[in-house]
Amino acid sequence: MKLARYFRSSVFLCILVGFLVLSGCTTTGTTASATSSLQDSIKYVFYFIGDGMGSAQIHLTEAYLASVKEGYNDNKPESEKTEDLIFTQFPAMGMITTYCANRFITDSAAAGTALACGEKTMTEVVSLKQDKQTRLNTIAERAKAKGMKVGIVTSVGIDHATPAVFYAHEPDRDNYYNIGVQLANSDFDYFAGGSLHQPTPPRARMRRRGEISDANAVEPKSSYEVAADNGFKIVTSREELSTCKPGERVIAYNKSEEGMNQLTPEIDRPDNCMSLAEFTEKGINLLDNNQGFFMMVEGGQVDYACHDKDTVTAINEILAFDEAIDKAMDFYKEHPDETLIVVTADHETGGLTMGNGLSEYSTSFEILKNQNMSYAAFKDNVWSKYTSGQWGGVEDNIPDALKTDIENAFGLVYDKLNDYEKDLLEDAYDKGMSSAKRVRVNIHEYSQEDKLLYSDNDPLSITLVGILAEKAGIGWTTFAHTGIPVEVHAIGSGSEIFNGFYDNTDVPKKMAKLIGIELGN
Repeated sequence: MKLARYFRSSVFLCILVGFLVLSGCTTTGTTASATSSLQDSIKYVFYFIGDGMGSAQIHLTEAYLASVKEGYNDNKPESEKTEDLIFTQFPAMGMITTYCANRFITDSAAAGTALACGEKTMTEVVSLKQDKQTRLNTIAERAKAKGMKVGIVTSVGIDHATPAVFYAHEPDRDNYYNIGVQLANSDFDYFAGGSLHQPTPPRARMRRRGEISDANAVEPKSSYEVAADNGFKIVTSREELSTCKPGERVIAYNKSEEGMNQLTPEIDRPDNCMSLAEFTEKGINLLDNNQGFFMMVEGGQVDYACHDKDTVTAINEILAFDEAIDKAMDFYKEHPDETLIVVTADHETGGLTMGNGLSEYSTSFEILKNQNMSYAAFKDNVWSKYTSGQWGGVEDNIPDALKTDIENAFGLVYDKLNDYEKDLLEDAYDKGMSSAKRVRVNIHEYSQEDKLLYSDNDPLSITLVGILAEKAGIGWTTFAHTGIPVEVHAIGSGSEIFNGFYDNTDVPKKMAKLIGIELGN
């Protein structure tokens, strides 16, 4: 009996396997045919990368939007407790791992290389193999070789790690001059965002400062000069960018932000500075052509804000990123069968959580609307007034004028804080003042606790954003990156292949397959 049952089971198993093999052949043939068809139809590719943007950052932003809506209350049904971002409504959704070749927790250079080249590399390395010498092809370079126009847009410096991995090949992401020269010598069509970190070579800077003298040496050109020699039009204002026409190769940044190497954080951005969405919209206008285009857009300052544990600034950066995606969606609606939009992140930053040890199950996201400037703006423009003033030592408490400035910037009323929060602020005040005056104080001498509380940030400013986050029911675990998987969202022809759980190196491979190019790495 047992043998008969075993025989029947074996026959059934063989039939099932045969059926699956035949089905697989049929499906493979169908998929190959469909992919071939898509390769002929997809002409316009948008690749959005939110630097440091984890799942918590995305869904906290949606929860915040819901919390500040008129009439919101905590008794509404769950379906009404979020206000959707544009990209979270895309039909395809996946998750990707983010580890790099030598660490579980990656940096942006290695993660960006994986997203641009489809191969793991070491931290700090820009689009080179793990030997730090062998060049990797990037999806942007391969798209250009196919005849598509290429644009690179970011809210940080256009020579920073994530944008750089699409056009440069360097063993060290901090080789900014070399990266800038590679940008200038590239055959790409549009670069926009923050200004270059180091447009002149280090030797030239040293000579200018009188640190070295070599009268006979030929002064190397700046990367901007090299770019101009290669036909790039360099524009530094909204008015100048508006005059650019399709067919022109353009490098664009805000003149007022030159030297900042980034856009002004969205929460602080003045009206005269172009936004990420504006750079994206103009890029679409300049790149649009019958051969198609590839555009990478990075929301780079999500990462910066999360390194500072600055919740409100991070939310504003994600909203600015979503506005840029909205510009791509406007284009998609006009060309739905020819456009692919993919949104992902390189890694998560900050270890953000919705919930913390003090708030338990309660949240008060609506209080976040009381913050009206970034951590960086408060530190540089408000707190700096006090660090340059008089300080009598640890016996001095926070002055009333500073308490007023804190209330105006963060909505935190000093007299309404609990004793624990006041102690945190007073200690941070003493620590910040002692650092500014180069005085060591016994209560804090750069201890392990200091590293956990402040890292290398300004103690008072970082404590203020921390208290606000804690009151809102938000937690942060690190000032650095984490190794958790991040989301992928996609819409357009063939976007269903981005569903599922896979590695970050698979994202450009899937994209390359859809647009009919070989990465060749």
